[in-house]
Amino acid sequence: MSHFSQIKTKIRNLPALQAALTDIGTDWKAGPQKVRGYQGKTETAEVVIEQENGYDLGFKHNADTGDYELVADMQYWQQPLSVDGFLNKVTQRYAYHTVLGETSRQGFQVAEQQTTKDGAIRLVLQRWTQN
Repeated sequence: MSHFSQIKTKIRNLPALQAALTDIGTDWKAGPQKVRGYQGKTETAEVVIEQENGYDLGFKHNADTGDYELVADMQYWQQPLSVDGFLNKVTQRYAYHTVLGETSRQGFQVAEQQTTKDGAIRLVLQRWTQN
């Protein structure tokens, strides 16, 4: 019997999550919307990714922790990457957008950006101050 699984994340910034999903080429819809599961069961999530098989996945806000948890019926996972692979890619792009957003608020600009062979992203930031 299938049921929804909720996988904890450290994702707290919804716009950065949405930007990360866009970066990795995932089609998503802004919620709140229903995530479709086994035997017509649903969960409400702030971000929904529809799958061709009719069973969705999404990111649902956990009010207790402030995090967005991945919610899906794992038996019907139909993504090009495994769950771990998907979350790793999303988390990397999420961190990228979070760093850019926070450093921008502090007056920094990206001076240089490189992606290494292993997929790591190297950023050089600069901030000009007046005396």
